[in-house]
Amino acid sequence: MIELLVATTNRGKFAEVESSLKYLPLKILPLQSLGNFPVAIEDGATYEENAIKKARILAEYSGYLTLADDSGLEVDALNGAPGIYSARYSGEEGNDQKNNDKLLAVLEHVPDEKRSARFVCVLALCGPNSSGMKGWTVRESCEGRIAFALKGSSGFGYDPIFFYPPWGMTFGEIDRETKARVSHRGKALKKLAQVLPSIIDLGTKP
Repeated sequence: MIELLVATTNRGKFAEVESSLKYLPLKILPLQSLGNFPVAIEDGATYEENAIKKARILAEYSGYLTLADDSGLEVDALNGAPGIYSARYSGEEGNDQKNNDKLLAVLEHVPDEKRSARFVCVLALCGPNSSGMKGWTVRESCEGRIAFALKGSSGFGYDPIFFYPPWGMTFGEIDRETKARVSHRGKALKKLAQVLPSIIDLGTKP
């Protein structure tokens, strides 16, 4: 069975990866299983650059096939911000509450029809250099709007303020399995699951 390292310390992201890939013959490893590990500085100009950098650094360090992602929320009224800076929008890495509070404050006087936004996810898959495997990426997105207040306790990040019009709810009001059907990361993981057997030998047909 092939071991796949998931290069994230975000428990929500890891759970989504684990759930989406559970039907493949993979042993999915959390980053914490390494003990100590290098932290990639996300200084790329795009989601792709950041995701590939994380995957390559951790694949080389660990020797495992490694999956990394970079994702963000793009708000049209803010010219695509916070974008690649979404996780540290408030200045503190990974503080969901502060990030949400700042975004709601910035958009306080923006009317509903101008609150369009999208989640973007780029997944990157890399092996250590010795494997000879080329890096692979996939990008997916999900369109929605920014709500006027937080709703729901499911998910993580900006989920409680990301309103998904087809279902009339925020991602914070939708359970993980249901959200995966339409979310940016869910769609990217679905595509990964479909092509993974053709990228590496899983003992299954492509």
